[in-house]
Amino acid sequence: MAAHAGLSTHVLDTARGRPAQGVRVELWQIERHVEGEGRKKLTAAVTNADGRTDAPLIERGSLQGGTYELTFHVAEYFADFEAAADPPFLDVVALRFTVGNPDAHYHVPLVMTPWSYSTYRGS
Repeated sequence: MAAHAGLSTHVLDTARGRPAQGVRVELWQIERHVEGEGRKKLTAAVTNADGRTDAPLIERGSLQGGTYELTFHVAEYFADFEAAADPPFLDVVALRFTVGNPDAHYHVPLVMTPWSYSTYRGS
């Protein structure tokens, strides 16, 4: 197993050029059934001054293969940003991804502004 195996995230505010402190993040496991699909909430956290959660969203050794969804409540975060649209253009950003190797570490950052976002699989 990799030394840092598990799941983590990091949120960067590129409109202000700093880590995004105070973003509410939720982690969901996607469950697929014959009847359709559902979501099971696994955890919730708020980003710290470094834009990270204080603990991994899933600890080393507990990550399972499957599909997950991270939801980032960006409208709440940008509520005090004067240049942001009213009402906000982005409300909740949902990133759905698949864990194919549960022995690996999955780091899923969000790079955002009030009008756009991007992500990648980090290390």
